[in-house]
Amino acid sequence: MKIRIQGNSIRIRLSKTEVDTLSAIGYIEEKTSFGNNAFYYCLQKKKGITELTAAYADDKITMSVPQSLLANWAENNIIGFDANMEISKDETLYLLLEKDFKCLDNVTEDQSDNFENPNKTC
Repeated sequence: MKIRIQGNSIRIRLSKTEVDTLSAIGYIEEKTSFGNNAFYYCLQKKKGITELTAAYADDKITMSVPQSLLANWAENNIIGFDANMEISKDETLYLLLEKDFKCLDNVTEDQSDNFENPNKTC
């Protein structure tokens, strides 16, 4: 699971295994350690909601994903889901959850569990 935070936006990308785990079990979590402290980010499947939502408490970002969006997500061509969550009258938080595709250029990270890039040419 990869996270990118920029201003009032949070983007999370998932490998094949992570999409499968989120769909089946309903929860995945990552941690970045800073010595005596840690930053956590997690995804949880949730019934009764229709859009992505997020909360931050106890050094953890929790993004809730509607259960209905995860049905067959691993098998279909839907890349991801997004939402603009209202924070206040004048402020929103943009949320994006998407499949992680293999890069088209050379990278050193292991991409064996990533989805095939739809822009790949053979």
